[in-house]
Amino acid sequence: MFEILQYDFIQNAILAGILISIAAGIIGSLVVVNKVTFLTGGIAHSAYGGIGIAIYLGIPVLFGATVFACITAILIAIITLKNKSRIDAIIGMMWASGMAIGIVFIDLSPGYNVDLMSYLFGSIIAVSNDDLIYMTLLDIFIIVIVLFFYKQILAVSYDSEFAGLRGINVKFFYTLILILSALCVVAAIKAVGLILVIALLTIPTYLAETFANKLSNMMIISSILATIFTLYGLVISYVYDISSGASIIMVSVVALAIVKLFKRS
Repeated sequence: MFEILQYDFIQNAILAGILISIAAGIIGSLVVVNKVTFLTGGIAHSAYGGIGIAIYLGIPVLFGATVFACITAILIAIITLKNKSRIDAIIGMMWASGMAIGIVFIDLSPGYNVDLMSYLFGSIIAVSNDDLIYMTLLDIFIIVIVLFFYKQILAVSYDSEFAGLRGINVKFFYTLILILSALCVVAAIKAVGLILVIALLTIPTYLAETFANKLSNMMIISSILATIFTLYGLVISYVYDISSGASIIMVSVVALAIVKLFKRS
């Protein structure tokens, strides 16, 4: 079994799994606490528009997806802050528009024959060195931002009205959380794909809530759990030759079920 570690693509996949899990644990905690899972789902699927545009223009896919996802996050933040009563319709529109834009531009790309399923359901064993650099920089950026603004993010996450009365710019930090979510979503595309990325952000955090009594602990525990699920899912994917993204999420779901059943009994 351990002989597979000699392959570069396996080493890259393991490193990518750890890097993505750190980001997913931190951002997933913010997503769950702020109750913006549906918003993040809209950003994730809208990122497909950036993938399509990047393929059409011949630029790096992650770069295109990042720019498009961040723009979408800012638009969603602006719109939902002004019109919270229609969040569901707005997210549905952004979700569908992003996917449609991506499909149109991919169809317009001449001679493109790469398997698009890897973007939808993940292919962590196809991670490149450039992808690892992107993930490393993303983790550093997320950790620095969260450490520097932890008190403000904590206040906005648990009581935005009180935070506003204390002089904290709620709109800025709400938008920042969505932008960080967009960056994390793009990084996780390689691991679990756009379809399953929300599960990676929420399941470890949902489990971490059982053991954590504050946000910082939740972030740490979520990152550890996400790492365990990702690496174990990667092993199952390799052994049984099945989709890495689906394997990772199934491991997460089984772990969640076991913990909940054990806790209930």
